[in-house]
Amino acid sequence: MATILFYEKPGCVNNTKQKVLLAAAGHTVWARNLLTERWTAARLRAFFGDLPVAEWFNLSAPRIRAGLLDHGRVTETEALVLMLADPLLIRRPLMEVDGDCRAGFDPAAVDAWIGLGKPKTGGDLEACPRGHAGPCHLPTV
Repeated sequence: MATILFYEKPGCVNNTKQKVLLAAAGHTVWARNLLTERWTAARLRAFFGDLPVAEWFNLSAPRIRAGLLDHGRVTETEALVLMLADPLLIRRPLMEVDGDCRAGFDPAAVDAWIGLGKPKTGGDLEACPRGHAGPCHLPTV
């Protein structure tokens, strides 16, 4: 089983579900705060691999949902500059296993990469389940 560095937005409902699925598959998950990590353009770029630039973005980010950023029209360099300035724009989670970096959580892709088994949850594990541009977090008790 893998040891995963898992860069998340703390309190995000879907990131919590993703970590549970990974742990249930036998992986060790080391969660890190994506928003406070000291990113460089080169380090961040490593997570996106061959993905088109438009797929680097968190579509639930307030700037994108409000129509303030056309993420489909930015260059690679512009995207990295924007994400370094506003980490909410970064598609999450970012995951690293033994130097292999990935962005997003497509269960089939994660299963092919490190093994996930049959998830016992349905629905989209990336889009904010709150369906709005506001904070995406678990309710506090």
